[in-house]
Amino acid sequence: MGTGVNRQILLTEIPKGKLSPSHFKLSEARIPTPKEGEILVRVKLISLDAANRAWMQGATYRSAVEAGTVMAGGSISEVVESKAPGFEPGDLVFADTGWQDYAALPAASAQKLPRMEPMSHLLSVYGIAGLTAYHGLLDVGRPKAGDTVVVSAAAGSVGSIVGQIAKLKGCTVIGIAGGDAKCQLLVSELGFDHAINYKKEALGKALRAAAPKGIDVYFDNVGGDILEACLFGMNNYGRIACCGAVSQYDGAAPAHGPRGIPGLIVVKRLTMQGFILTDFNDRREQALADLQSWVAQGKIKVREDILSGLENTPQALIGLLAGENIGKRMVRVS
Repeated sequence: MGTGVNRQILLTEIPKGKLSPSHFKLSEARIPTPKEGEILVRVKLISLDAANRAWMQGATYRSAVEAGTVMAGGSISEVVESKAPGFEPGDLVFADTGWQDYAALPAASAQKLPRMEPMSHLLSVYGIAGLTAYHGLLDVGRPKAGDTVVVSAAAGSVGSIVGQIAKLKGCTVIGIAGGDAKCQLLVSELGFDHAINYKKEALGKALRAAAPKGIDVYFDNVGGDILEACLFGMNNYGRIACCGAVSQYDGAAPAHGPRGIPGLIVVKRLTMQGFILTDFNDRREQALADLQSWVAQGKIKVREDILSGLENTPQALIGLLAGENIGKRMVRVS
């Protein structure tokens, strides 16, 4: 290649407060040429995740995103040219291509994907969102039939799947979300038993009403005050799966962490465990087989929120951090 135009979205500065469109700029470069061992890919669907914002704050499980570079992000892409064995033009891959039309990257860093319709399911229920929900709930939260499971950010990409898996495992499921429309959808479409709108209900009181027998498993996507409220409602030997802390990614650091935790953890013998997806690579095939069978049987309904146009990616991430989306948000590039 090397001749056409490659549009790129650069992170022009590291945000100090809230992320805004002014932190990004659309730029043009030449389409790169792959070296030995590399593949050139054309980006099709970019995955938007709260973690995109966390990467700007410094190194996490990946290196930090530097100012002046292409914004990092995972995508489903199609191989255009291959200088690596095992990859052919037309293959679909998942890789950290960043926010651009084309990327040349080491073949070893790309994961080959099957072709399926809709392709977007590869990013949602069969991608990071679905696998995070599956392993976080089943391997970390370890729910048993009859348990009460609470999920925060319940209308988001991970939470919406966590709640549905908990239901098919025989649990009572309570979702916490921001807004009446989201809460309505959780109960009427996704089968949650209760939904709490944290923006207008007193959380502690609402949790006691929805979970009179207490909480056995809390799947935490947000941290902050919601984590604190759920901690106080946990039963003895309760499990908390810590997936993310989106309430703390964008803007100033919180004034305090959840209070009273050390004592509660001891008295109630709670387990709080963080996890990342690569911890469960050896269980991946089983997870995908289960997810596919549940979707086929209609036990999991897949909600996606797909926007179009590379240039709209910054606004799409800002909207995701503000809770605009229901289900997995992504941007269609080509």
